[in-house]
Amino acid sequence: MMSERVVVKIGSSSLTSEEGGLNRERIQYFAAELASLHQQGDSVMLVTSGAVAAGFRQIGYTARPKLVHEKQAAAAVGQALLMQAYEEAFSQYGIVAAQILLTRADFSNRRRIQNALMTIEELLRLRVIPIINENDTVATDELVLKFGDNDNLSALVAAMTKASKLVIITDMDGLYTEDPRINPQAVKIDRVDLISEDIMKLAGGAGSSVGTGGMRSKIEAARIAMRGGVHAFIGKVQQNGDLALAVEGSGRGTYFDTKRNSLPMKKQWLGFHSMPQGRISVDDGAVTALLEGGKSLLPAGVTDTEGEFHPGDVVEVTNRLGETLGRGVVNYAAWQIQAVAGLTTKEVRRRVDVSRIEVIHRDEWISLK
Repeated sequence: MMSERVVVKIGSSSLTSEEGGLNRERIQYFAAELASLHQQGDSVMLVTSGAVAAGFRQIGYTARPKLVHEKQAAAAVGQALLMQAYEEAFSQYGIVAAQILLTRADFSNRRRIQNALMTIEELLRLRVIPIINENDTVATDELVLKFGDNDNLSALVAAMTKASKLVIITDMDGLYTEDPRINPQAVKIDRVDLISEDIMKLAGGAGSSVGTGGMRSKIEAARIAMRGGVHAFIGKVQQNGDLALAVEGSGRGTYFDTKRNSLPMKKQWLGFHSMPQGRISVDDGAVTALLEGGKSLLPAGVTDTEGEFHPGDVVEVTNRLGETLGRGVVNYAAWQIQAVAGLTTKEVRRRVDVSRIEVIHRDEWISLK
């Protein structure tokens, strides 16, 4: 069997007890499952939650804290406890574990995320298991649910490292047509190859008081993974050998399959991490050219702009209905596009002085449809 590159995501509720604190038995179990994959030659990365849940009782909180600075204090204590528990569990199998803490800001900065990738690649080369978590202690106020209990973080890591599989472990054995805890007639969905609005509607809210991620954030993570060329699995891993079954394709859960190839780092940054500085609306002809023709966006196809942006900024592109088509690096300032929107290339050259005639070149574009 060929070795694979696998990202496994474990949430707080799988690692801690309802009243808080680490569940050592569960950590031992997951370490054994991951060690089994590692020993058969797979390159394994673990994205773990649990720092806040592990730490809040240690510093005297009676319940999981709600305020940001309290969560950050709990995470500062809990992250050390979490890593210590993993380190002890993996050492039984002769495996070294490494800690990597990331934030949204790291992903939005192309240089920082490139450095993080180089570090992860070197650790995998050395057969070390990178244990990745969000850096809760420095996350900012408006990002309290920054990565949705690390679901999105796991998908971004899987896409960034060009993993073949993303395994998101949850307490449900996959996605159902309804909540099976309420309706026993609910039917499990075994495979998904397109995440439609109907699929998104099947996902409810968060499932436990310890974690922060519900099925919806897991499906959003699967969507990111699929877009990055990574196959995803959402389901249960509870018994010996379950993780290997999940990776092999016969696990207890739902599989999200993709036919897309992995994205270059530049396109990933554009699609998943960049911060758009404005919006450009385009006509139906431009929609077809961008999404089906693999063409660049020319001024003739532009109908409107929104926001103040400059050459080199990232902008969102929308259709007439305001639906997002994708993102790209713009070659014009906002005022220049307003001056030439809808005009022919010949007319544009007469009116403005720009280095490239394309509003967005196809090499600087990623479709999000």
